[in-house]
Amino acid sequence: MCIRTTGLTGLFLLFTTLATPATAGTWKHENGTPTLDKVPERIVALNWAATEALLLLSVTPVGVADLAGYSHWVREPALPESGVRNVGTRVAPSLEAIAELKPDLIVTSAEMAPAADLLERLAPTYVVSVYKEGSQPYTKARDMLITLGEMLGREAQAKAVVEDVEQTLANQRERLAEAGITEQPVALVNFLDARHARIYAPNGLYQTALRALGLTNAWPHPGNFWGFSVVGLEAIAPFPEARLVVISPTPPGLADTLADSPFWTYLPAVQRDQVYQVEATWPFGGIYPVKRLATQITDSLLAGGSDNVQ
Repeated sequence: MCIRTTGLTGLFLLFTTLATPATAGTWKHENGTPTLDKVPERIVALNWAATEALLLLSVTPVGVADLAGYSHWVREPALPESGVRNVGTRVAPSLEAIAELKPDLIVTSAEMAPAADLLERLAPTYVVSVYKEGSQPYTKARDMLITLGEMLGREAQAKAVVEDVEQTLANQRERLAEAGITEQPVALVNFLDARHARIYAPNGLYQTALRALGLTNAWPHPGNFWGFSVVGLEAIAPFPEARLVVISPTPPGLADTLADSPFWTYLPAVQRDQVYQVEATWPFGGIYPVKRLATQITDSLLAGGSDNVQ
């Protein structure tokens, strides 16, 4: 029997009791060694992986880049409906908007390297890139969470989050193993249109979910540093044993278009009713999407597939 995992609400209540005061310290990061003389209270996050990490630590940032986009694409952990300021886009944040918030910590990534000196003038800046060439996204995201936990005096919370994610992965693996459905490989795809898809590669964040579930990624080729490749549907045909896990959303009318496609209906996975669909999960985040995706894949595989997308 599976152990029930702690939900976000329960974790947040636990975190409140575990929070401990932090002392001043210096932390090494990609651009140097920021020193904090007190626990940061006003934090600005310039990418969504950092936003996610702060929320998992029960810390609400005062400013977030692409605020509306986070609520639309990432969703969980959720941002409060009010009290958080948008500070521009992730690729071009507004220095003026950040300065107005008077932050005592800015969390960003190497994409903001040209603005690093300007950000440092506003507040101590912690630079960590979950996604870059040669990185292991899950490991980098986990390390970022642990480091932020140290900076914010929430080491216990950070460890509890990691343990919760890893326990959930173990539970889902056990469910699949008990059902005896781990041997057949899986291809994870997002449809862009009726002929093209984003397929998730072994070097991406989603690979952690597949590996933890005991599943083989049917797509053997490395992708870009975000962990995916854009391919035509014909690229999937050489992997006849693959089950297709389709990540929502799908383009409007796609199901009807594919149903009339001789190529689509010829694919072995389609003929075997092994097309599975899961809800949207942000593929470029931190560690929480791995937990969410793993649970959804497990539920979908156990529920059974169909011959088309939804």
